[in-house]
Amino acid sequence: MRRLVSETTLRPRQLILPMFVAEGADSPRPISSMPGVVQHTRDSLRKAAVEAVEAGVGGLMIFGVPSTRDATGSGGFDEHGILNVALRDLRAELGDSTVLMADTCLDEFTDHGHCGVLDAQGRVDNDATLQRYAEMALAQAEAGAHLLGPSGMMDGQVGVIRRALDDGGFVDTGIFAYSAKYASAFYGPFREAVDSQLKGDRKTYQQDPGNAREALREIELDVAEGADMVMVKPALAYLDVVRAAAEASPVPVGAYNISGEYAMVEAAAEKGWLDRERTVLEMLTSMRRAGADMILTYWAAEAATWLAD
Repeated sequence: MRRLVSETTLRPRQLILPMFVAEGADSPRPISSMPGVVQHTRDSLRKAAVEAVEAGVGGLMIFGVPSTRDATGSGGFDEHGILNVALRDLRAELGDSTVLMADTCLDEFTDHGHCGVLDAQGRVDNDATLQRYAEMALAQAEAGAHLLGPSGMMDGQVGVIRRALDDGGFVDTGIFAYSAKYASAFYGPFREAVDSQLKGDRKTYQQDPGNAREALREIELDVAEGADMVMVKPALAYLDVVRAAAEASPVPVGAYNISGEYAMVEAAAEKGWLDRERTVLEMLTSMRRAGADMILTYWAAEAATWLAD
């Protein structure tokens, strides 16, 4: 009877699995702050991706971890860069059996760890960064990504990427905009996952955690510029923003269940303080209840198998 009258559904197709692939790795590298998550080799990425798709997940979001970095993040738009090579691997392996997504941001590829190029004063140069995003978007589309995920929170990024894709003939490549990305304390484990070189913070371009109305303005701007989907990141501490976004957005809304949220549950479960499976599913259900149409979560493949039972 509880199943019959349940108001909120959680299905494998609503889950997106973020995955990391490391250049030059000869075996998967465990991420200490994210038990169970690894930096994949190209081969292990293909295998894990196939398993996730077979479990029923709705999509894969791929992040690259380069062996070398520079000031402009050139590895992000190099056709031979690890992310673009991995995208080609996965598109060849999976075809259109899932939605292949790419993180369209420079932070993994810059030697300073910021999401854009810097000016002479060491500040992120918004407009110079947009040109790099356009180049990166074209490289990822050419590599086979179905959806691009601009996550840098640069002003005008969606419009610039949309024009570049259209001019390049990639009119069917979509944009999953990180519209409301907050300057959060919950990103710590992710920084380890991508070997981030960041010193300091990203408060000059990511949102203030106290601002909710700003998120709605950002969503409105991104939709006007051509976003096909929008995202709120993080999810758990921002469920009110997810709800507001779901009520206001004319396009589907995603929530990113981020690394710090994952790490907290894994640590408590390892101590025996929480029932791991019940906690994970309750957390993901809360995001769906708040209005998220889809959830990016490191538990996606595992949760899909639980939901299939």
